[in-house]
Amino acid sequence: MKAYIAIPYQGRNEIREELDTITSILNQCGVSPFVFADQYSFKAEEEKQMMQQAMEAINQSDWLIAFASEKAIGIGIEAGFAKGKGKPIIYIRHDKAEHSTTLSGISDYQIIYIDLQDLAQKLKRIVDQ
Repeated sequence: MKAYIAIPYQGRNEIREELDTITSILNQCGVSPFVFADQYSFKAEEEKQMMQQAMEAINQSDWLIAFASEKAIGIGIEAGFAKGKGKPIIYIRHDKAEHSTTLSGISDYQIIYIDLQDLAQKLKRIVDQ
């Protein structure tokens, strides 16, 4: 199994601990994590190639995890595409982060976490189902 992890491109260094926690739990549960923003780099004029590559990666995944403690339009686009393809969506945000009604509305699971341990426990419960 493979999980596409959608994260905001800007500020990804600030979420490194959360991302490490998510990928660690997925690996423990036998799910291969795929972070598009960490795998590819595109120039501004390569937006069509970027989105084609993102859609291909989502097509090859079994889940989409939308990490949305920071709002980003791209995460919503990726999640909407995945939902249209019938992929389960996990919406994750910190309890102090602004709520995304659109991501929450299309998600199959929501994780609102307090700290890294809480995030790990809640994600493990979902992935182990």
